[in-house]
Amino acid sequence: MTMKTFVNLPVKDLDRSVRFFTALGFTFDENFTDENATCMVISEDAYAMLLVEPFFKSFTTKDVADATRTTEVITALSADSREQVDEMVAKARAAGSPRIGEVMEEGPMYGSNFDDPDGHHWEIFHMPLG
Repeated sequence: MTMKTFVNLPVKDLDRSVRFFTALGFTFDENFTDENATCMVISEDAYAMLLVEPFFKSFTTKDVADATRTTEVITALSADSREQVDEMVAKARAAGSPRIGEVMEEGPMYGSNFDDPDGHHWEIFHMPLG
């Protein structure tokens, strides 16, 4: 069974988030976009739903984490090459990421990480298969 993955993230300013992720090269599905949310396309089967905080809160009875102070999730994305890792991190820096992590090399895995404008932690890595 093929399943699509939707990660839902609260954001304070939807337009700011769209500008940031557009600068990183992501696109958005306008069929699932309005003033409360947008659907960022990560791949054919993976999406990030960016929801303004009040709308996000309507889906849960729990407190919503302040991602600028706590890490609630690390969203990891695979890259096709080490160069693509470096390129994504450079784009995040140029788009105003409030935090860029150090390059990590663990055996064949190469990666780095950054925060988006709302403090959500994103990791980008390359690991050759085979």
